[in-house]
Amino acid sequence: MRRLGPLKVSAIGLGCMNVAWGFGPPVDKARALRVIREAHDLGVNFFDSAEVYGPYLSEQLVGEALAPVRNEVIITSKFGFDIAPNGQIRGMDSRPAQIRRVVDASLKRLRTDVIDLLYQHRVDPKVPIEDVAGTVKDLIGQGKVRHFGLSEAGAATIRRAHAVQQVAAIQNEYSIWTRDPEGEVIPLCEELGIGLVPWGPLGKGYLTGRLPSTATFAANDLRSTMPRFTRAAMQANRPVVALLQRVAQRHNAQAGQVALAWLLSRKPFIVPIPGTTQVAHLRENVAAAGLQLTATDLQDIDAGFAAISIDGVRSSPAVMALIDDGAKLGSSSTGGHGHSPLPGTAR
Repeated sequence: MRRLGPLKVSAIGLGCMNVAWGFGPPVDKARALRVIREAHDLGVNFFDSAEVYGPYLSEQLVGEALAPVRNEVIITSKFGFDIAPNGQIRGMDSRPAQIRRVVDASLKRLRTDVIDLLYQHRVDPKVPIEDVAGTVKDLIGQGKVRHFGLSEAGAATIRRAHAVQQVAAIQNEYSIWTRDPEGEVIPLCEELGIGLVPWGPLGKGYLTGRLPSTATFAANDLRSTMPRFTRAAMQANRPVVALLQRVAQRHNAQAGQVALAWLLSRKPFIVPIPGTTQVAHLRENVAAAGLQLTATDLQDIDAGFAAISIDGVRSSPAVMALIDDGAKLGSSSTGGHGHSPLPGTAR
């Protein structure tokens, strides 16, 4: 178990986007429910969703799957996008009235009377962050929300929001090949007692080593828009997978497990949320919490990565444009960072 601010959560959570959206069509409902319920059975108590995942389908699945154990789990969701009646994303919208509408609708889909952790999905430049934080503070006072979070926010924005309403967690993309939060966000989290929830901790599947460089992606798979997932980039980036595999062999583990264990080793307030549609992969991810990397392992990973140049920015230009300016940190080799589930727009 770990702490995200005042929240006590399992060291590895479950990202619940994949079962509904993002990397292809939704999976069969029975399978989606099984993955979510199996995660709880394995000791996961931290489940991440958002209204935009589907849209709406992820929240519906999470609500149905976890209703019997609602008092045993931490459920998160997110607001911040303007979703048209046909499900298309029209842009960002974090106006106070919109936040309240989204929360009321999310509560119904999640089959609960309170959202444990509510994130702003993307910083809306049209709405002062103080107004956003103040609105969530009011919702906390009304008992509809317990804690406040931000996704893909930069340090200056986090600090301003935290001054109005305590921020429990920041959800930014972070993994061995996307290191942007190390510049300012992680030090600020440590200073203010905020947790960090890395999304994309397995590099959208690439860091597991199971994705061949010849893979192609359908139009409804977000990776089809990402520069790191061209065939040339996937081939050029194989050294980072080989590095993880070399360390994994020492522990009779998998490359993805090393990627997750590496994140857990960085700070005690880091809780990755890998997503999956496969029970076997879920079990593998959860087991990574028990993988103890040695000092030698960590030194080898650091030295090995320093010699690697990552090919490709991590998300499409449209997605990168949604990231708070203060979050665009890191060298060109990291390619930036962005939680991006919207078709060609955001995760």
